[in-house]
Amino acid sequence: MERVRGAGAVLAVLVVLGAPPAAGEELSGVLQWMGKQECHFINGTEQVRFLERHFYNREQLLHFDSDVGVYVGDTPFGEIQARDYNSHREYLKYKRGQVDTYCRYNYKLGTPFSVERRVPPSVSISLVPSSSQPGPGRLLCSGMDFYPAPVQVRWFQDGQELPEHVVATDVIPTGDWSYQVLVLLEIPPRRGVTYSCQVEHVSLEHPLSRHWEMPPDTVHSKILVGVGGFVLGLVFLVLGLGFYLREKALLASGSRPAGTIPAA
Repeated sequence: MERVRGAGAVLAVLVVLGAPPAAGEELSGVLQWMGKQECHFINGTEQVRFLERHFYNREQLLHFDSDVGVYVGDTPFGEIQARDYNSHREYLKYKRGQVDTYCRYNYKLGTPFSVERRVPPSVSISLVPSSSQPGPGRLLCSGMDFYPAPVQVRWFQDGQELPEHVVATDVIPTGDWSYQVLVLLEIPPRRGVTYSCQVEHVSLEHPLSRHWEMPPDTVHSKILVGVGGFVLGLVFLVLGLGFYLREKALLASGSRPAGTIPAA
């Protein structure tokens, strides 16, 4: 699969809006010329393609493709420029050589923090409310801050995979050389069932799993707490009543434990 591993761009913008015009001239608007260079790598540096594109006001005028070896015009004006570039043999030789001098050279420089970079994902499960369907909500598995982008996320219910009822976002770049993905389990969770989110990534020696269970019902928990408190209070009541009856029996028999003071 072809992937862009390196890119370079040159941008020139002339802003004349509000600038004082030259004598006898009226200028307005933004004029933009941009040159963009791309390196496409397949299987490392086994196959490398250098691509250079020229734009004027967002329209591609011409391009150079190392697989073709010459400039090709994309507009009538671009064709004129392409013929001019192609007439300089030494310049074409230089452009063809950029597969090695630009692409392969920068591939070696960027490999440690791009190709070889590995950052494991942080994985969490959360219960999110559902506005369209009744029930306690839906389970969302979040995989955050991982690199590179390829990742696999799977849902399990009591150890059995749930290949259906799963909706995932695209792998989203965060802008800081990391990615994130969100995977929603569409079926509502049930009490007494264990749900697991398993993530597989090149940075992990083994799949990373997170587990989730429905917490006990709040009303049921309050009933249990109330019953427990009642039983505990009953136990203390019985113990206190037993102690009182014992003391009363001792007083009635005239016998007292050693060290007690007789009543006046």
